[in-house]
Amino acid sequence: MAATVTLPVWLVVLGTLLAVWVVLDRMLIPSVRWALRRRANKAIEELNTRLQLQIQPFKLTKRQVLIDRVLFDPQVLAAVDAHAKETDEPREVAMHLAQKYVQEIVPSFSAYTYFAIGTRLARRISKLLYRVRIGYTNEEALRSVDPDSSVVFVINHRSNMDYVLVTYIAATSSALSYAVGEWAQVWLLRSLIRSMGAYFIRRHSRDGLYRKILARYVHMATQAGVVQAVFPEGGLSRDGRLRPPKLGLLSYMVSDFDPTAEKDIVFIPVGVNYDRVLEDRILTAQENKDPSTQARFRFSPGVLLKFIGHSLLLAVRGQWYRYGYTCVSFGAPISLKNHLAAQEVDIRLVSQERRTEEIDLLGERLIKAVGRVVPALPVSLVAHALLAADGQALSAFELKGRVHDLVEILEAAGAYIHIPRADQDYALDVGLRMLTLRNLVVVDDGHYSIHPDEEVLLRYYANAIAHLFDDDA
Repeated sequence: MAATVTLPVWLVVLGTLLAVWVVLDRMLIPSVRWALRRRANKAIEELNTRLQLQIQPFKLTKRQVLIDRVLFDPQVLAAVDAHAKETDEPREVAMHLAQKYVQEIVPSFSAYTYFAIGTRLARRISKLLYRVRIGYTNEEALRSVDPDSSVVFVINHRSNMDYVLVTYIAATSSALSYAVGEWAQVWLLRSLIRSMGAYFIRRHSRDGLYRKILARYVHMATQAGVVQAVFPEGGLSRDGRLRPPKLGLLSYMVSDFDPTAEKDIVFIPVGVNYDRVLEDRILTAQENKDPSTQARFRFSPGVLLKFIGHSLLLAVRGQWYRYGYTCVSFGAPISLKNHLAAQEVDIRLVSQERRTEEIDLLGERLIKAVGRVVPALPVSLVAHALLAADGQALSAFELKGRVHDLVEILEAAGAYIHIPRADQDYALDVGLRMLTLRNLVVVDDGHYSIHPDEEVLLRYYANAIAHLFDDDA
């Protein structure tokens, strides 16, 4: 028996769409996903053959898997129970808070985003703004690092540009994983940073549950051999000097370190310096404020667009110049196994007080190693020479002599000095041009002196290498 059934057009369209979706979901999408994953895995295998430090499987694990591993870690679950008991909240509420923290911290690494977009963008931005140079590198020592070790680059923190610059410089070695502060928690930028393998941290959080979750993620990543980059100073320097180390992330990496295990943790000191720091006025504006407060950088799209617009206007007028030189130097690797062996201590088996002392000692050693490889650049040298004159105006000849004396002292101390074109006269010209263009130094009848309103900023640049003149540098 045949009969005609009349259906509304919208119902036919809806049914057709659902049928198409079922075909896609069950047949085509899985096939395409498998093909893309296979292609991505082959690309990563090829990439690992070119990298000095390979991308570890932990870094390539799906984000949801990493979230579950951290969330259901026994120590995290114990911290959830302790938090629920302390706050008198239901365990489900504490667990929901823990899940929120884990999702905030755990990254979602994409090799394509890192190498095809991130490193290329980092290269273009770095070379657009600066003359980028690599200073001292101990190639033999770096090659001797066991590729199975967990490698941590320890870097002084001069600018938020450090993330961009070091990503570019290290692009041929490995994909670095950074800890990024709250300033980057903005729309679009947050997703880009997370896809490059960085993880977000709340630097001043005192929540025990949050600290435990962060500690467990950092420990897991370190144990799995993820190549990381840390800034032991914990924030940008206000006065240009190296800051005392803050050892939160470092303690998470080393507290449970087993010196009898095969995998070592190797720290590579990295020194960075700039002829001009983009945030210098923001940082030095904090100089006379309460030292207990933190100089914080807040990302502002408006400020960025204003900066780009002003730079384009200067370029159209032919008045735009790059911001001088930036230089990165690498020190000799420091093995955690060797360090603890010299101290004759197993950090897992000592008291909490002794463990804190040992981590403090390691932090001091690392920050000194970083300080030794901070490059001396033209602006820092000229600023140091002018400040040493105690307000006296100097002729170009007198300034040249003072800079020459500083170079001799630094060379005798084993510091790296970047002399552009191997010409000290040209280096002096570069430093003076940068400072006079910004009106930090004034010229009167052929004599150079510090602008009376800019001494704090000039001292900021001199302080970048002040530690190199210390007796124990």
